[in-house]
Amino acid sequence: MMDSREEVLALTKQLVAIQSIVKTEGEKVMAHSLYTLLSSFPYFTDNPSQVTIEQTTNDELERYNVLAFVKGTKCESHRTVILMGHMDTVGVDDFNQLHDYAFMPDEWMEHLQKEDIPTSVSEQLQSGDWLFGRGALDMKSGLASHLYLLKYYAAHPEELEGNLVFVAECDEEDGSHGILSALKTLKSWKETHHFDYVAAVNSDFVSPRSEGDEKRYIYKGAAGKLLPSFLITGAETHVGDAFDGLDPNFIAAELTRQISYNPELCNEALGEITTPPVSLKQTDLKPSYTVQTALSAYVYYNFFIHSWSPKEVLEKLKGQAHIAFTNALDTFAEKYRAFCEISRQPYKTIPWQPRVFLYEEMEELLIEAHGDPFIRHMDDFKQSLLHDDSLDTRMFAARVVEEAWAWMEDKSPAIILFYSSLYSPRIELTGKTEDERHLIDALDFAVKSVQPLYERPIAVRNFFPYISDASFIALSDDDAGIEAIENNNPGWGTKHYVQYQDIRDINVPVINIGPYGMDAHKRLERVEMTYSFEMVPNLTNLVIKGVLGK
Repeated sequence: MMDSREEVLALTKQLVAIQSIVKTEGEKVMAHSLYTLLSSFPYFTDNPSQVTIEQTTNDELERYNVLAFVKGTKCESHRTVILMGHMDTVGVDDFNQLHDYAFMPDEWMEHLQKEDIPTSVSEQLQSGDWLFGRGALDMKSGLASHLYLLKYYAAHPEELEGNLVFVAECDEEDGSHGILSALKTLKSWKETHHFDYVAAVNSDFVSPRSEGDEKRYIYKGAAGKLLPSFLITGAETHVGDAFDGLDPNFIAAELTRQISYNPELCNEALGEITTPPVSLKQTDLKPSYTVQTALSAYVYYNFFIHSWSPKEVLEKLKGQAHIAFTNALDTFAEKYRAFCEISRQPYKTIPWQPRVFLYEEMEELLIEAHGDPFIRHMDDFKQSLLHDDSLDTRMFAARVVEEAWAWMEDKSPAIILFYSSLYSPRIELTGKTEDERHLIDALDFAVKSVQPLYERPIAVRNFFPYISDASFIALSDDDAGIEAIENNNPGWGTKHYVQYQDIRDINVPVINIGPYGMDAHKRLERVEMTYSFEMVPNLTNLVIKGVLGK
């Protein structure tokens, strides 16, 4: 067992002290501080070309990744393990006037001694085995574990069979510009140094999966995340003549009732199941108050996947949208009929039918109807939207769909389905390749070796259940799945673009061995030190040895 606790603790505190909140100047400060630290290691003083700080690409902000590698001298081998983790954190609004304490674990824990906090949290605080602070869990302690191992092998390359690559990326908490930019460097090193990437270890945090759960989880692979989005058009009317039109908010409400929390939309694979989709935004697109119903509404949902492709998700959700539209019209007709009875007005058959389009289907119809003028107009429109800094990728996509809809000749109510944000690819690690089998065997051996030294059960599961940058170094989707993303994201190529081929070119099997703790992204964020500072580095080290020394 490596005696890692005190050094990983010191590194964690050092990293937490740097306020690297995503989308702030702190991300840049964090990267430069980490680069300075690595450059001070004697190994990198002697080999300065093996540590680099690189600005992200296709990014609206100036921020950086830090990458380094150690070449082992125990034997000649191109086999290479990637250690990866993100440097950024979420904000500290939850700390209110105490926000400075968020970055000072010792002072924060001393302050918490005086606060009325839950008994279970107080017991952890008093135990001396928990470290509190923003980023202590998510995920600077995981990054510190990787740093510890990088520093060790930089000092002892004679113990390393093969090579170790370290990636500290920015922007995991928002748009993953960090890891997507780092892929270029990883590809370059692969060609220049003939690295054979055989495994990757991410160090994102793990937590209990339910109340009373004592397991410390290690994950093979990762869940994928999509953001299916719907623009709903209605038939505008004055509110005094409510049944003369169709409110898109009414359809949106039925759509959310159909999709949110729907267990039919949970994806089961390898005996594990995703959480169901849930709405992350629901709004109409009226710019200001009027006494007319809205022309359109917009809603999008978080959607996790294990084995479904983005194409399959679109197919399933198109069916769900048709059901919701049908139900909305049936309910509308029922309410209209009841109103006519009590108001003694004649009932008129409603003129609308359910219509659901994928964005690419609508676009094909419009190109067929209008040709080049439509294409040129939409290209110019997208370019003009790029100057509006208030639009994130999601609202940018909605505005593009809205503009395209204006060209439709038949403007009776419809639902248009598309993707409006980054797709974090799903990763299945099943042993289908030799590298996957070696990694699974090494992980099994590591857990078997470390478990007797730790009192809580260490359990291995198949899918990391949260968003993770690990999604961007392997790709389980085929070309049709990726094309569904490209063809159905209205901002693709302008506001949003991902070079998925870069991921396919790396395509290294990945696992997550990360720190254990609770309340990530919350005021009482905390990490358990015995597991995180002792077991995690040793588990990771045994995996490195097992994979490189196969």
